[in-house]
Amino acid sequence: MSQSLDIRPIAGALGVEIGGVDLSRDLPDGTIAEIRRALLDHLVIFFRDQDITPDQHLAFARRFGETVEYPLVKGLEGYPEITTIVKLEHEKLNFGGLWHADTTYLEEPPMGAILVARELPPCGGDTLFANMVMAHEALSEGMKNLLAPLKGVSVSNLPKVTQTRQARMEEGAKTAPDSVLTATHPVVYTHPDTGRKILYVNGAHTCRFEGMSDEESAPLLEYLFEHQTRPEFTCRFRWEPGSIAFWDNRATQHNPVNDYHGHKRVMHRITLAGDRPS
Repeated sequence: MSQSLDIRPIAGALGVEIGGVDLSRDLPDGTIAEIRRALLDHLVIFFRDQDITPDQHLAFARRFGETVEYPLVKGLEGYPEITTIVKLEHEKLNFGGLWHADTTYLEEPPMGAILVARELPPCGGDTLFANMVMAHEALSEGMKNLLAPLKGVSVSNLPKVTQTRQARMEEGAKTAPDSVLTATHPVVYTHPDTGRKILYVNGAHTCRFEGMSDEESAPLLEYLFEHQTRPEFTCRFRWEPGSIAFWDNRATQHNPVNDYHGHKRVMHRITLAGDRPS
């Protein structure tokens, strides 16, 4: 028997806060099904006032799929599937501090990720999320027809994202500095669970269209990157101690705001395995 969830939208485009649930417990199947439904309907879901250990974080994540390690940086000691997302007091760049979908340079990018706040600055450090279903729906029919047959090439080494993870790579890289991960995916992706069309390029990893040069691809890609993050497609989440975010990486992008220089921010992320986009 599932418990009653309190589901409250936080913006018009996407995102809900879910109350009435304790994620430290072994939840009944019905409650997990309700949470999964909320994720598919709203693309990113948030929980407040949760106190979970790394083991409980993993146990909750595994109710939704296979957990996988982040490909570039070593995980938390004793918990290789938990990636520590940290910015230290003296650092100016934050990890992944730009609009992106996670690791689309993999042949099978993640289905989603679950991020737990461990240490927060006194203010700032919010995370923005954007709805890629809505971004596709807002395009003209002519643009949709143009994009439908195209494929985008994603790489792991674009300079604007590489510099944001440089400090963590120096501490615990899992790959050689000059190694590059590359994958090609449809520009318009059909969500495997909802059937909705997704605009599936992102400014952190998509470098060009298949069969075109970077220079030929750049004007259209830059237009799409700007279009994807229009304010009406987004929501903003303010972190508090005990906050958790769970996003559908297939249908969203996110951007951690870097506005807390001089303060430390520590988060733990678990990534859930996905399928090859089609």
